[in-house]
Amino acid sequence: MAATSARTLKLLSIFGIGATLTAEEFATRLGASVRTVRRDIDTLRDLGYEIEAIRGAGGGYRLGRASRLPPVVFDEDQAVATAVALQTVPTVLSGIRENAARALATLHQAMPARSRLQAEAFTISPARNYWEFPAPPIDAESVRAVGTAINRRHLVRVDYTGDAETITLTLEPHDLVVWAARWYLVAFDPDAGRWRAMRVDRIEPHPPTHIPFDRRDIPHGDPVTFVMTAHDRGDAAAEWPCRGSAIIALPASTVARFAPGGSTVRYDTETTCRLTLGAWSWPGLAGLLLTFDADITDIEPGELRQALHSLRTRISKGLGPGRPHR
Repeated sequence: MAATSARTLKLLSIFGIGATLTAEEFATRLGASVRTVRRDIDTLRDLGYEIEAIRGAGGGYRLGRASRLPPVVFDEDQAVATAVALQTVPTVLSGIRENAARALATLHQAMPARSRLQAEAFTISPARNYWEFPAPPIDAESVRAVGTAINRRHLVRVDYTGDAETITLTLEPHDLVVWAARWYLVAFDPDAGRWRAMRVDRIEPHPPTHIPFDRRDIPHGDPVTFVMTAHDRGDAAAEWPCRGSAIIALPASTVARFAPGGSTVRYDTETTCRLTLGAWSWPGLAGLLLTFDADITDIEPGELRQALHSLRTRISKGLGPGRPHR
């Protein structure tokens, strides 16, 4: 009986990766006969797991979507990964901290001693550093509303709070992207005829529309690249002891991808943009501008210009007169 239970749990673990395998392939992995595999599949079905039989070429068995949540089987690595994820997700989603804590406690209780020790080795206390500028934790219900519209390919109506006003938009939602602890919605705006990358913390979804739409090809073919290169993605300049700006001789899409957190990029021309950013000192701010290795003009304020002059003087002294360049 113990061997049968262990084999059935291993079979369930294989199903859990989402693969579609034939009875023969399952038998090879389990070191059992095809007849035994089919009997174990019947056992899982009796326990409430929906095992689908797929016919034709490429067919086999796979785990379907049950009407209720049956017990889930994790291997050791999956359990540890889940434990780490449950500790970090409350920092980017609000309204689920208590549920995440309960799920983590349940997971620890169910783990064998060795797995629990490994999971506890990954116990963390998240802390923010000076260069992280995440949005406030996103309301989980807002993410669920937008994510449901994406999965069902339904139009979504939202109130979006920009820098100056709140507007109501009807959008074709395509993807959610999390970058630098900030959530973005990638959507096509049919009224404006353009794509948008929008901070989810600035979105208030309306009730579902249930109106379908056809998916489009996302710019760059990748929602992550689109968000990273979108200069108008709704970011705001962070509060720093020193803050300034300059025109950089690079396209806005290039600067947007590599600008530090808490900075903003504004389109100027096809080959230039204005970068506004901050730092703990004026020389630190000047150094950040120089990392882009491009011409900079229209530098504001005067303290930033003076810091750049001071850096030039220090660098000249460091190089020394007549010292060969290498």
